[in-house]
Amino acid sequence: MSLLDASATQLLQQLAAAEITAVEVTQAYLDQITRHDATVRSFLSVPADEALAQAAAVDARRGRGERLGPLAGLPVAVKDNLCTTGWATSCGSRMLENFRSPYDATVIARLKAADAVLIGKTNLDEFAMGGSTENSAFFPTTNPWDASRTPGGSSGGSAACVAASMAPLSIGSDTGGSIRQPAGFCGVTGLKPTYGRVSRYGLVAFASSLDQVGPLARTAEDAALLLQTIAGHDPLDSTSAPVDLPDYVGTVREPLAGLRLGLVREHFGPGLDDEVEQAVRQAIREFESLGATVTEISLPHSQYAIATYYVIAPSEASSNLARYDGVHYGYRTDETEMLAELAAEKKQLQAAGDQAGLDDLDTPLMRLYRRSRSEAFGSEVKRRIMLGAYALSAGYKDAYYVKALKVRRLIRGDYDAAFQDVDLIVGPTAPTAAFGLGDMVDDPLAMYLQDLYTVSANLAGIAGMSIPCGMTAGGLPIGLHLQAPPFAEDRLLRAGHMFQQATDWHTRRPELTTASPSGTSQKQLP
Repeated sequence: MSLLDASATQLLQQLAAAEITAVEVTQAYLDQITRHDATVRSFLSVPADEALAQAAAVDARRGRGERLGPLAGLPVAVKDNLCTTGWATSCGSRMLENFRSPYDATVIARLKAADAVLIGKTNLDEFAMGGSTENSAFFPTTNPWDASRTPGGSSGGSAACVAASMAPLSIGSDTGGSIRQPAGFCGVTGLKPTYGRVSRYGLVAFASSLDQVGPLARTAEDAALLLQTIAGHDPLDSTSAPVDLPDYVGTVREPLAGLRLGLVREHFGPGLDDEVEQAVRQAIREFESLGATVTEISLPHSQYAIATYYVIAPSEASSNLARYDGVHYGYRTDETEMLAELAAEKKQLQAAGDQAGLDDLDTPLMRLYRRSRSEAFGSEVKRRIMLGAYALSAGYKDAYYVKALKVRRLIRGDYDAAFQDVDLIVGPTAPTAAFGLGDMVDDPLAMYLQDLYTVSANLAGIAGMSIPCGMTAGGLPIGLHLQAPPFAEDRLLRAGHMFQQATDWHTRRPELTTASPSGTSQKQLP
């Protein structure tokens, strides 16, 4: 078995037994990135020398018999909306293209403390707003299974790099499905933890009441390994939950006896692709063969989930992104050009005797704000800022934002009622397999509906996970979505491992196109 074929768990066992070195593992993945990332375009930056130095330090400490962290020598890729010292944290946006964080996010600090090797920052939809990784300001990421298709989003780079064997583990963030949908499209395992299970300190905020950081991996067992490292209470995050942390790694192999699965009636209707439905129903039959019982349930308010999400998330985004004003940090427009433009407009208005126009003319500071934000934000970010600002504006807040919060509570109530009768909820991750690049760029509503089955978990704050469960006739992965009550990630992981022990969908790998030796897709952000 090659290093790239081994799971993260297997690599750690080999590293601990001194059968391989961290430098060998890291170099193998760096070579894979060199060969294939010019096509897949998962990474925004890959600091190869730094990664190899981290690996060499782990090897040296292991050679001296020092105690090492639980991920010692294992490469991990990180979505570029988590603050990291020494690297740019761009969020896939021109606004933060040259931003260097003065601190590490808690997740990054925990990875470093676990002696993981940080191999690179992955591409994403700008500020994590999107479902295809086409909204990145730098370049789109492609699906390793078919370069003409999207890997999903917004954590498309994090999912694609695992699918393409360019990292054994990666970190993503999920606001409405941004870990699970790319995991489904790329044929990997992706878990959105319960809100509050993983610290958001240092995660650049999109929608603060919805965002959550989580792992992407080949298997549920590997996801347990990464979640064990990054989860747990953090006093730096006021929304971090002070609850006990289960032993995910120790329990993931334990089968779930008497597992009760709930099949959501509303998730099997118009819009669901036939191949996806067939694969999901076959996966459910597989669970039944493992001893699970399946009951049809209803989440009656799920029909309002997309509308609710696209009021709450843009509202919070418009507030969070107000800080990017061209003054404090981030992109700033060319001030000389701006002042010349303003002077020319003033002169023109004076010549025309247009006093009203002069009275309405921007001040230099206001023009700085306007130009900086309009130049640095992409169209999807602008769209969501405008939606959110409208929903929060005087006279509309109660009609939209407050009402959405009330519906959100009803959605959570549906889950609470369902989990009285079932242990997990099962269904499709997305309505279709990966769609073509460019297919939905001009149809935002169609793009938003790709999150039809995932946004409810964010609104309710519960845990959800996507695992591979089949392939289309065209060779594209299909994802199975499992949802669990709050803080029951161990249940998700155990169920996922049960399924993966009985099936081989998670072992399948795409055939990749080899790039030219000089080819590179990394922007190499400073």
